[in-house]
Amino acid sequence: MAFTVESKTENGFDKIILHDNIAQSSVEVIPSCGAILQAFTVLHNGRFINVIEQYSSAEDFADNVEAKGFKSCKLSPFACRLKNATYHFGEIQYTVDKFLMGESAIHGLLYDAVFTVKEQEVNDEKASVVLSFEYKGTEAGYPFYYDCIVTYTLEKENTLHISTEIINRDKGSIPMQDGWHPYFTLGGKIDDLELAFKSKEKIIFDDGLVPTGEKISYHEFDSLQKIGDRFLDNCFLLNFADPIAIEYQRMCVLRNPVQQIQLEICPDKSYPYLQIYTPPHRNSIAIENLSAVPDAFNNGIGLITLAPQTNVIFSTTYKITPLN
Repeated sequence: MAFTVESKTENGFDKIILHDNIAQSSVEVIPSCGAILQAFTVLHNGRFINVIEQYSSAEDFADNVEAKGFKSCKLSPFACRLKNATYHFGEIQYTVDKFLMGESAIHGLLYDAVFTVKEQEVNDEKASVVLSFEYKGTEAGYPFYYDCIVTYTLEKENTLHISTEIINRDKGSIPMQDGWHPYFTLGGKIDDLELAFKSKEKIIFDDGLVPTGEKISYHEFDSLQKIGDRFLDNCFLLNFADPIAIEYQRMCVLRNPVQQIQLEICPDKSYPYLQIYTPPHRNSIAIENLSAVPDAFNNGIGLITLAPQTNVIFSTTYKITPLN
């Protein structure tokens, strides 16, 4: 069969691996580690390239997931920073304690959750796996019930679709934001890579990397630009009306011009924001699809209030394209 799904234990991880046996590309996910994307590997110029900066072992993940910047983590029920780790919903103030950086809680509650494999599917067009986690209000700062269902689908032409369905299982409405936190590498330092993304505006942050409510027009990366020594830790509103983005059906491109390979990121409108972070080691770059801006539980920008027993779906696509 053109596509297969494999279960494998390696380096302490229980992996689910999606294979395209014709193109020889594969996707590795780790259900027990927050349903992370551990690898997206393609064959290019006779060698295999994994475009995801990964963890070396299950021990590495357990010990260092926070210290290594939450690589590949699911950001739910909030993304990025929550100012002072507090928010109001209805008439009640809540305080989140799971992980604090400075005065802010960051990156949600599910980044290390143990997901369950619910379904696998293979045919001549794709391989997919469905992973699920039932959050039961265990964190006092978010005492609401909801299901998080993540589906990875590998298709032809090195194309990976990732969708997240959130179902409100609580008795009342709940606040919700969603995102992903992958770190991408195309070989070497990111200074030598080229980046382009279709943005309308940049969200202005204060010194604590929390939005001030201001925004400015931003078009610096409308076309491919060498990253060089630029430092980025910013959030951008994507321009889904851009004619080039519409024509090529992609919102962001990361290219290695020497190796002649590029990553294309194609979110749908459920992810209108793009957060980009260049870490100090410069070996990879975090390009994060977000449904709302950081601190959305307080500023309300993009925040979803989900009614009981209703759902919302967030979707993005990664595609690896050889240029020669």
